[in-house]
Amino acid sequence: MTDAPFVIAGLSGGHDQASFSCGVEPLDRYFRQQASQDIRRRVANCFVMTEAATDLVAGYYTLAAANVRLTELPAATTAKLPRYPSIPAALLGRLAVSSSFQARKLGSVLLTDAIARTARADVGAFAVLVDPKDDAARSFYARHAFMEFPPPERRMFIPIEAAPRIFQSRRN
Repeated sequence: MTDAPFVIAGLSGGHDQASFSCGVEPLDRYFRQQASQDIRRRVANCFVMTEAATDLVAGYYTLAAANVRLTELPAATTAKLPRYPSIPAALLGRLAVSSSFQARKLGSVLLTDAIARTARADVGAFAVLVDPKDDAARSFYARHAFMEFPPPERRMFIPIEAAPRIFQSRRN
């Protein structure tokens, strides 16, 4: 899947945020200027993938606590859920791969790590949510088995309980 070993860890002061560029200005600006503040304020966590040999930041993603109203989900999804007004979820707020590391399937690796990290968390979360910013992002998440909320929502989700089976079937 990748040509070099990579490490994924929480963003720290030792990571070079200033030179990161994925080619999408809002994602670049967020990583350079806002990610560390969000971590300090405890509104999101940021995880970075670095190339082990060079320590260059190859990509990043953010996770934050979220909830979703039960009435927003498809009926087939809610059939087995408790009838609470809302249920806990994790929001994958941003995901970006540096321009110099693109076309190596690292976005899929970052996405898999985000879902696995959510599944391992001690806090319950029914699903990982995403708000795709454009059609390319929507296609990326759809290829990874994310489902769409009923219209008019643009949000997508993947239930945590389904994710391991989905990702395991892709490896076989």
